[in-house]
Amino acid sequence: MIPKTLVRNPMLILASGSPQRQRLLDEAGYRFRIVIPSVQAECGVCSKETPGELVARLAYQKAADVAERLRPSESPDGVVVGCDTVAECAGQILGKPNDREHARQMFTLVSGHEHRVYSGLCLWPLASGRPQVQVARTTLRMDSLGEREIDEYLASGLWEGKAGAFGYQERVGWLRIVDGSESNVVGLPLELLAEMLAKLGA
Repeated sequence: MIPKTLVRNPMLILASGSPQRQRLLDEAGYRFRIVIPSVQAECGVCSKETPGELVARLAYQKAADVAERLRPSESPDGVVVGCDTVAECAGQILGKPNDREHARQMFTLVSGHEHRVYSGLCLWPLASGRPQVQVARTTLRMDSLGEREIDEYLASGLWEGKAGAFGYQERVGWLRIVDGSESNVVGLPLELLAEMLAKLGA
C-alpha cells in the first residue's frame, strides 16, 4: 500500500507535469506547486549509462532547470523535487513508448518476465542550493500475456506517457511487485522522498 504521510512544512516544487506524481504527493498530504521543466532538461540519453545513472542524471537536470528559474525569496522554504522513471528488462531501458507499435514491443519483452523500475529523485532546497540525488528500484513480474490481451490494452490508450508502456496503478492483475516500493512504480518513490526530506531537516 502507498504510504500516507503527515503534512510536511516545506513547500515542495514539483518539477514535473505528471498527473501520477501530482496525485501521489496530494494523497500523501504534501504541500506543493508545479513548475514544469524545459524540454531540454528532460532529454539526453547516454548509451553507456546504467538505468540508475540515467534516471539520477535526468532527475538532477529537471530539478536544476527549475531551481535556476526560481529565487529563494519567492519561496524561502521551497524544495524543488525532480524525478525521472524508467523500466528495464533484459538490459534494455524502457522509457515512454513513442507510439502504439513501440508499446507493443515493450509488452512483448516484459511479458512473462521480471523487470525493474528505477526512479531518480533529486531534492534541491532553494535556500541552500545544495541538491541531493538518490535512486529507488522496484522489481516486478508480469504474467505471460496473449496477443488478444495485449491488443485490448493497447486499444485502451492507457499505455501512453508511461515508462514501460504500463501503469501499475491500473491494477489489471498482470503485474506483481517482487521487491521494492509501489509508489516508485507509479512514478514517485514516496518512501525515499520522506527519507531525503528528513535528511534535509524538513
